[in-house]
Amino acid sequence: MIKKTKLLLSKIGLGICCLLAGIETACAASSAVVLMYHRFGENQYPSTNIRINQFEAHLKTLTSGEFSLKSLTEITAALRNGNPLPDKTVGISIDDAFLSVYQKAWPRLRKAQVPFTLFIATDAIDRNLPGYMNWNQIRALLKEGVEIGNQTASHPHMPLLSESKLENELKKSTKRFEEELGFAPEIIAYPYGEYSLAVAKVVKAAGFSVGFGQHSGVIHPNSDFFYLPRFAFNETFGGVSRLKLAARALPLHALDITPADPLLTPNVNPPPFGFTIGNQTIKNLDALNCYAPDGKRLRIERLGQTRIEIRMNNKFPAGRSRINCTLLDKSGRWRWFGRQFFVPK
Repeated sequence: MIKKTKLLLSKIGLGICCLLAGIETACAASSAVVLMYHRFGENQYPSTNIRINQFEAHLKTLTSGEFSLKSLTEITAALRNGNPLPDKTVGISIDDAFLSVYQKAWPRLRKAQVPFTLFIATDAIDRNLPGYMNWNQIRALLKEGVEIGNQTASHPHMPLLSESKLENELKKSTKRFEEELGFAPEIIAYPYGEYSLAVAKVVKAAGFSVGFGQHSGVIHPNSDFFYLPRFAFNETFGGVSRLKLAARALPLHALDITPADPLLTPNVNPPPFGFTIGNQTIKNLDALNCYAPDGKRLRIERLGQTRIEIRMNNKFPAGRSRINCTLLDKSGRWRWFGRQFFVPK
């Protein structure tokens, strides 16, 4: 019987098993949160910067013993394979390889022994742009065990590119990683978090195994592993209270998400947004709230026990817009599901 149980777990994954068993604590241990940063101590860029005192407070909180810190590859491999993760597992990602990562964030991360993933757009490094790291510094981080991810070559708006241009972006960046680091990363972060089904097709064909956006949410075994969420932090949204809220968050287990494509065309703007709650142990769905990009609460229609539908009257403006849905769990932690949409100009 024990052997059969282990085989079942390996085949269908811990996430589905915990749903079948109705064990909420097991489900909580099969999810993870990823945090996202850009600049450190560059106060002239408040929208992408985290102040040093804020970041030090974050590291103190994350290393207090409450959280389990792991690399993004460890997290995604475990969840994909149905292997359990410690409750409150957190990963750290940093985008763009700004020089302040090497000069200010890295010494603090190294001292705290905190793993992280650095996503790099190769053109900025190749052009020796002011304010960016160089390949020698990147190699130094790699030697110390820092995980490196791809962020394309030129950091474009990927959903606006043709298939051939997307392929060239990924081929160019892959070649530069192979030349400078000796390998090509298999994880990618989409610039600006912008994603579409057409982008996913090219990314998969290029050999990537995992992709990250910039929408808030919690990763679970049934997530779309080519469009994973991350909680973004900057000066304005960088308080320890928000960090704790995000790092303690649980998944809402949103499945069958519509529209499937975050790239919105004129005839699907505003989007007919909806999803199904895949975790049968969540009983208090009447407490679910969803918020529009302007922060206003949206009217929710519940179909049956678990289907959530939202209809909006106002079109999303050109660019990026987000919807966030949250539910206060009986444990006192927030369940969170976010979605980012992109409207071409």
